[in-house]
Amino acid sequence: MSFSAGLSIHQLTRHDQALMKALLVTFGEAFDEVETYGRNQPGAGYLEQLLGSDYFIALAALKNGEVVGGITAYELKKFEQERSEIYIYDLAVAVAHRREGIATALIEELKELAAARAAYVIFVQADMGDAPAIALYSKLGIREDVLHFDIAIESGT
Repeated sequence: MSFSAGLSIHQLTRHDQALMKALLVTFGEAFDEVETYGRNQPGAGYLEQLLGSDYFIALAALKNGEVVGGITAYELKKFEQERSEIYIYDLAVAVAHRREGIATALIEELKELAAARAAYVIFVQADMGDAPAIALYSKLGIREDVLHFDIAIESGT
């Protein structure tokens, strides 16, 4: 698949807070969770610290300076060996720009960053029924069927 004409992928740094906020809007619209991604966006200090950290990766796909997609990931340092793995947390492309190879371009860029960090694998989860995501990830990797559990954190009160 060829990538979208005029597409550029930009790795966000601590100086790219405006792009990160635009990426949050894109995620909210793409996931139909506008309130989740827009209601309580992090402040400038939090974003500067997150974007400047060595464990968080954010890539924005830009067309004519507009954020049309993006990916966020975390580098997880392993304890059993001196290596790490990269976990894709969010990946989305604006509806008007889907089927242009943008998601694949974002993953390819992440693969380069992962190799530079000497990571041994990138992993991601997809929700059952999310056929487009499952098709994309099946094209790029090996499927493992696992169970995912959310464990609530209770307050001490």
